Amino acid sequence: MRRNTELIRQWTLLQRLATRRTNTLPALAADLGVSTRTIRRDLVALQAAGFPIYDDTADEGKTWRLDARKLAEALPRSALTVPELCALYCSRALFRAVTGSHFFADLQSALDKFEAALPAAMKRFLDRLPLTIAAKAAHGRRASPHERDVTTKLFEAALGQQVVSMHYYSQDSQREKEYVIHPYRLVYAQNALYLQAYVPDYAELRTFLVDRIRRLSVQLRTFERVAELSSDPFGKSMGVYTGPTCTVRLRFHPRIASIVRERTWHSSQQLKERADASLVMTLQVCDDYALRQWVLGFGRYVRVLAPAALAEWVLEELDGAREQYVSGELAGVLDEDVQPALPFLFSRLGGESPNPPA
Repeated sequence: MRRNTELIRQWTLLQRLATRRTNTLPALAADLGVSTRTIRRDLVALQAAGFPIYDDTADEGKTWRLDARKLAEALPRSALTVPELCALYCSRALFRAVTGSHFFADLQSALDKFEAALPAAMKRFLDRLPLTIAAKAAHGRRASPHERDVTTKLFEAALGQQVVSMHYYSQDSQREKEYVIHPYRLVYAQNALYLQAYVPDYAELRTFLVDRIRRLSVQLRTFERVAELSSDPFGKSMGVYTGPTCTVRLRFHPRIASIVRERTWHSSQQLKERADASLVMTLQVCDDYALRQWVLGFGRYVRVLAPAALAEWVLEELDGAREQYVSGELAGVLDEDVQPALPFLFSRLGGESPNPPA
C-alpha cells in the first residue's frame, strides 16, 4: 500500500510543479499533507527518474520547478519520420470523433500545440492531408458539467487505492443512491466513460457510468484489492458487461452474409458457410442488451439458433414491435399523447444490475 500512496503523491507533486511557478517545500508539504522531509525525498526520487526538476532562490526562499523546456529538448533525439508526422497530423480527425471525454480534449490540445510549432509552409502542405480522411463519431452520451473533476478524483483514488463514497443516479430504481466503493479502473467504451469498482456492501464488482455520478468524496482510508480485473475490459461482451457467457449461434441470410463476413464482430466468433449461401456464426459472449440490440439490428435477415431463451425473447420482441403498427391503428397511435411502454432493449440501455453498467 505504501508504494501506491507514494505513487499518487508523486504524481500529484509533478502536477503542482508543472502548473505552478512558485513551489516552496513548506507549501508543497502543506498541499499534499506530508512533511517537508517527505517532499524532499519525493523530489530526489523524481529527479532520479529523469524528470528535469530544479531549485531556484527567490524572495520567498528556495522554490522548485519542472523545466518543460528540457523535456522539449529531448524530443529531437526521437524525431518523427515523415510518414509518422503525416499520420499524427491526420489523426486529428480521429481525435475529434472521440471528444466526449476530457482525456481526448487534452489530446486535441496537445495536437494543437504540435501544429503551432510547425513552419508555415509545412503546415500549409499538411493541412491538405486531413481532407483525405475523416471520422464520424458514434452516438455518445452528453458529458456532465463536472465530468473533469469527477474523473480526476476517481483516477487519483484508483491509483492510490482510496475508498470513495458517492451519490449515483440508478437507472433501475430511477432515484439517487449512495455507494461506498473501492475504485479499480476507468474504462472508455462506447463513447462513454465507465468506472469498474468493488462494492463491499454487495461483495462484488460493479460497473458505473461516470456521467451518472452526482457527487463524490475521496476518503483518507485505503483498501486492499480483493479481485483482479481482466486486461481486456468487457472482453466477453459485445457492449459494456461483465456477466457469464453462453454459446450463441446465429444464421444470417445469404443477402447479408457477405456483409457479416467482412467484420470481426467479437473475438470469439467462428463462421461456417452453408450450402444455401447462408452463414452460421457461433459466439461465446454475454447474453446482454448489447447482444440483443445487435441481433435485432439485422431484422428479418438473422435467425437465432441458440440459446432457446434468446430465440424466444427475439420472437416476443418482434411481436411486441409489430403490435405498434397493426393495420387500422397507426393513425390513432400517432395522435395519442401517451407513448406505449418501450421494449426491453431501450428501457435497459445503460441500466443497472449487478454486472451491467449501473
